[in-house]
Amino acid sequence: MIRLDGPEGPDTTPPAWATVDLLADAIRAAAAHSYTSVSAPAAEDQPARTFRWGTQLDVRPVKAFGDGSDITEQAVASYVAKYATKAAETTGTLDRRIGELSELDRHDVPDHTRRLVEACNMLDPLYPERRLWAWAHMLGFRGHFSSKSRQYSTTLGALRQARADYRAAQEHAALVLDDREPDTVLVLADWQYAGHGRTPGESVLAATIARNLQLNRETAREAVRDQLDQEGVAA
Repeated sequence: MIRLDGPEGPDTTPPAWATVDLLADAIRAAAAHSYTSVSAPAAEDQPARTFRWGTQLDVRPVKAFGDGSDITEQAVASYVAKYATKAAETTGTLDRRIGELSELDRHDVPDHTRRLVEACNMLDPLYPERRLWAWAHMLGFRGHFSSKSRQYSTTLGALRQARADYRAAQEHAALVLDDREPDTVLVLADWQYAGHGRTPGESVLAATIARNLQLNRETAREAVRDQLDQEGVAA
């Protein structure tokens, strides 16, 4: 979404020359500019590459108050919410950092996701500043999916605080605590390090030991059955 506010922010009216048609023309001109491509520099045996956006462009004004337009502020909010709730784990990747590629086999990662993770592993030495392998479980992306500006509207922190205040007011009303002073809550916490789980290498070793134990048990059972069969024939 692209908008044009007044000189003092969203609460002020834009100048008279800032029309919807002018904004739409500016967007089309920007899309036709060379900045719609991104160049990746060469690294070791990898040549320089240019990544381009597609040529499809559909500029339509967002209108409110149900004036008959098919693009309303409610429709845009629903569209943004659809993609804002998507995450890398919906592709079938892991929800934690990957220690080694063998973890993909143990967790049945889908083929498409596996190729993306393997690409992060392959390209990480070529572009170390990108930390692709450290964020391979996020398919190489390590940023926030959205951000907000105080000049634009509000901040995510302000929204979280508003939700917390609203829920606290609901609880006070439900428990009939409006006429009471809030109780003092004393929180005592004593954290101690208890240890950590297995490393990827230890996990492989433990799985190998478990398979060997299972094989030994099956071999022992087969030996007992063979002995019993031989004794039955001799009798």
